[in-house]
Amino acid sequence: MKHSLAPVPALAALGAAIIAAAPALAQTATLDERINTAFAGATGWFVSLIFAPIPGTGFPWIVAWLVVGATVFSIYFGFVQFRVIGHSIALVKGDYSDPDDAGEVSHFQALATALSGTVGLGNIAGVAVAVGIGGPGATFWMILAGLLGMASKFTECTLAVKYRNEYPDGRVSGGPMYYMTKGFALRGAWGGKPLAVLFAIFAILGSFGGGNMFQSNQAHAQLVNVFGEFPGVITGVVFAAIVFAVIVGGIRSIARVTEKVVPLMGVIYVGTALVILAINFDQIGWAIGQIFAGAFTGLGVAGGMAGALIQGFKRAAFSNEAGVGSAAIAHSAVRTKEPVTEGFVALLEPFIDTVVICTMTALVIIITGQLVSDPETGLYIVGEGGSIETLAGNTGVALTSAAFSQSVPIFRYILVVAVILFAFSTMISWSYYGLKAWTFLFGEGKTTELVYKLIFCFFVIVGAAASLGPVIDFSDAAIFAMAVCNIAALYVLMPIVKAEMESYLSRLKSGEIRKFT
Repeated sequence: MKHSLAPVPALAALGAAIIAAAPALAQTATLDERINTAFAGATGWFVSLIFAPIPGTGFPWIVAWLVVGATVFSIYFGFVQFRVIGHSIALVKGDYSDPDDAGEVSHFQALATALSGTVGLGNIAGVAVAVGIGGPGATFWMILAGLLGMASKFTECTLAVKYRNEYPDGRVSGGPMYYMTKGFALRGAWGGKPLAVLFAIFAILGSFGGGNMFQSNQAHAQLVNVFGEFPGVITGVVFAAIVFAVIVGGIRSIARVTEKVVPLMGVIYVGTALVILAINFDQIGWAIGQIFAGAFTGLGVAGGMAGALIQGFKRAAFSNEAGVGSAAIAHSAVRTKEPVTEGFVALLEPFIDTVVICTMTALVIIITGQLVSDPETGLYIVGEGGSIETLAGNTGVALTSAAFSQSVPIFRYILVVAVILFAFSTMISWSYYGLKAWTFLFGEGKTTELVYKLIFCFFVIVGAAASLGPVIDFSDAAIFAMAVCNIAALYVLMPIVKAEMESYLSRLKSGEIRKFT
């Protein structure tokens, strides 16, 4: 399907007008503060509710909701994430792909698009916060949560394909909104429609904030950190123009970009981390020992096994989004007639995102000496004379940057490239998630889609130019509110997924399902 590029001049004109107004924008700190105060007053209760700790602990109930769900799904499906890895890789390679199947993208493109939404600043800044507060042991619990989360991704993405809408022009729309409405109706369960509407609202809010404004804001912060101060509106307009040029073409355009960007940013980031680990090869064994020791003895600022466990589980949940339902929207566009095959592909996501990339970040931070043991307490602190306070605000990225530049100073510039790629890829993926939630609520159509895309790009500029903390906090809470709706739906529908899985594996074993040649 062809898409008009007519709105590009309009977006460029909007960008030019904002740049021209940059001097005035620079004087609006007071207005920014007023917005912060007003928004925090109106939405602070919601943010506090979503991230509230379980009484008597420091463990957010929403993280427990995700981890318990992942554990239930792992057990219910017989730890499918460990049984089908080989077949999952074969599916990604295209060994079983029929180009005539319904759908818009390949298994690999769907995986790349979903990964581009989860592999982001959480892998860089979030991990730094986790090991800074919970110590090296947080890495162990982060890995465990990632392995369990593979079962959540399997469940939600299988359902997303099974209950998607397929249109005559070849387009598809899928995700939790559709399996909540269709799946609940088929099982005679009540509440599917209101649950879907609530999920869609949260997804739209999350796409504007955590999937958009936060990304452009942090990308600009890293550019300033390396190259010096300049107006955020410039970063915002450049990002908005590039993002719009990609998302105007829909999921096929997004997939074509992500299948190139995701491997590139993975090679850049993981490759750089591997070089640092190779330089410090003699310390890898020690670092792994610290991870296992800290997991159960609590070598962290927070102290105790509980501190390491809480930080590890939190960062894994915030990083890979397993159970949130966002990635299911991207995976629903895959070309396949077997829904469970995309579930097998999707379970690779938390492994790549958390077990591989987050672990790389943690190892680099530990090995390069960014965490220093306090001789009096034996606990880890952040840097010489550091403390928990050094991780306040956005210093998580700074800690990772210091770790990367410790061995080779130029690596801080490579990290900037990685941050920009991570932010860009996250924005284009979340634009699709928000779009599908938007069209679920307001109907399909080019005009409806264009309105959402222009609003999304406007918020890219706002995010880079402003520091609306409470707005972003609210949108982050909205993303995890999606998980409340989604996990509840997965509990209702998981018998359907089990039937699909058993049927497919039985036919695969009997030879009925063969590689496509």
